[in-house]
Amino acid sequence: MNSKPRTIVDINILQTIPPSNVNRDDTGSPKTALYGGVRRARVSSQAWKRAARIDFDNTLDRSELGVRTKRVVEELADRITGLNDELPEAAAVDTATKILEAGKIKVTAPRVKKGEEPKTAEAGYLLFLSNVQFDSLAQLGVEMLNSDDPAAVLKNANVKKTLDTHHSIDLALFGRMVADSSDLNVDAACQVAHALSVHAVENEFDYFTAVDDVKAADETSDDQGAAMIGTVEFNSSTLYRFATVDVDRLAENLGSADAARRAVEAFVSSFVTSMPTGKQNTFANRTLPEAVVVTLRDTQSVNLIGAFEEPVTGTRVAAAAAKLAAYSSEIDANYGTAPVASWVLQAGTATAPLLELGTKSSLAELVAGVGTAVSARIGA
Repeated sequence: MNSKPRTIVDINILQTIPPSNVNRDDTGSPKTALYGGVRRARVSSQAWKRAARIDFDNTLDRSELGVRTKRVVEELADRITGLNDELPEAAAVDTATKILEAGKIKVTAPRVKKGEEPKTAEAGYLLFLSNVQFDSLAQLGVEMLNSDDPAAVLKNANVKKTLDTHHSIDLALFGRMVADSSDLNVDAACQVAHALSVHAVENEFDYFTAVDDVKAADETSDDQGAAMIGTVEFNSSTLYRFATVDVDRLAENLGSADAARRAVEAFVSSFVTSMPTGKQNTFANRTLPEAVVVTLRDTQSVNLIGAFEEPVTGTRVAAAAAKLAAYSSEIDANYGTAPVASWVLQAGTATAPLLELGTKSSLAELVAGVGTAVSARIGA
């Protein structure tokens, strides 16, 4: 018996970033990694997932998004009083705590220093809930506070079911782990690779000074020098970025083929155009990709980073585009992973070799094409 063909969307991006530090480590240095025996620039998957999630605000309605926070009691209490501002804040906090505990979400008050006011209880980890889930629990809280028997109202409510239905698009894409109640876990439908430069890099340092305007204007002063000096580390790179979406799992997480289509379209658009915000004011490094190749596969996802195991030299974008086109074709020919459909967004002559991989498209055409193809396969 043949199994149902899978529906997988792979996103491959070549993007040049000028001097920048978009994602730094604990010492303030741009993140790097060894690959192919040389040091590469690296941007973590978490940084770009966060950037894409923030960008969803531009394309999706609030009702389709979620909130990830440890301060779930405070958030839920705020929504309870938002539905009825005559309810006492303390009662809303107490009710929110009881609701979350009924859903097997453990919350505890944070430690405070001697003399400080007690703080509202928090979860011991970041909890990801959709706005619909938060709002449904808030409505339950109002019903409890307006009832003569709030315990009975809570007992008759199925809090765990509320927490496990109406997942938001970002929750369905990136998943959720609930340490206290593993049956509330949601397996991520999207995977994002760490972006790596296609070439070797060496970090550099920018020595900077900041001038005190008042001191500088005082012609009688013997001290008109810089009021502050420092250094900031940076590099520049052409990155290979990759992400993949298991559309079948996404539809399962969302419980709707239509929602899955909107999720795929939103993620493709936001992942392509978003940028982590590290040191943006210092470097103004926001660029758009030189090339995007999106493939719809029915076999498995294929990360094409192997094209750059040997670092490129010379004109990086042109060399990277040629290597990516050749490697992709060889992989598909040898492993039988040829995509069902493919779209290519590219600018300039340097990335022209990638046009052999799919249909030339604008971003709008690419997003619409992927959405239509996904819809046809999953029945949206």
